[in-house]
Amino acid sequence: MRTRTLLSGLMGVMIQPVLAAPLEGEKRVLLRDEAGQTHQIGSVRFEAGADGSRYHFTLNDAVFKDHFLSMRPFKCLEGKDKHWCYVPYPYNNRHTVSDRDLTDLEYDLLFVWKGATDYGINMWNGIYYRLAVEDGRLKGTLHEMDMDRLSAPPEDDDFRPLEDKHLHEADPDSHWLPFLIIE
Repeated sequence: MRTRTLLSGLMGVMIQPVLAAPLEGEKRVLLRDEAGQTHQIGSVRFEAGADGSRYHFTLNDAVFKDHFLSMRPFKCLEGKDKHWCYVPYPYNNRHTVSDRDLTDLEYDLLFVWKGATDYGINMWNGIYYRLAVEDGRLKGTLHEMDMDRLSAPPEDDDFRPLEDKHLHEADPDSHWLPFLIIE
């Protein structure tokens, strides 16, 4: 009887799906609207290291349209009322993350929004997704920020110019793509 119970327990473990850890392997990077429609904006590949996971983010150029705004080229995801324009982080980034520190990856997922009919871009409309490990994947909570904080290079290569006081949690109902998911 004990052998059958043990065997049943082992079989139950073997047939349950194995969930990959959130900071391992290749993952899709998705933006999602309130209605549940997703846009795969890229992928990220994690590689385990001694001091956390190294990662490589690749933007999915195919879903973005090229725009020339305020004298600069941008890749924008076009929505009916708003465009989400990708802003590559212009300074040194170690590309290292851990369960407790996802900041480097957050810096690789910066956006600025503009109205669909606006001619230029206002860097006050910065979008920052604060990431957390949740339910075996990474979920981003939308924050607003003034992207002008990044206009001058940091004095120290390891310095991160954005602090909590620069990020303001946004009302999800007021934005087109309030959710970021990495799975």
